[in-house]
Amino acid sequence: MPQLDTSTWFITIISMIMTLFIVFQLKISKYLYPMNPELKSLKTLKHNNPWETKWTKIYSPLSLPQQ
Repeated sequence: MPQLDTSTWFITIISMIMTLFIVFQLKISKYLYPMNPELKSLKTLKHNNPWETKWTKIYSPLSLPQQ
């Protein structure tokens, strides 16, 4: 029964790790980071809705005249 030749495993594993490292570095280097992050304005804008300017009466079923 022949023996398994493991003499090249070290070179194979080291080259694979180096290749993965280089690939990940290239992937990360393509990411664009913002240069000067700024705080967003916390002031909320007021939206005028049409129903806010009108007076509306809401009738509940109990306040309607009984028939």
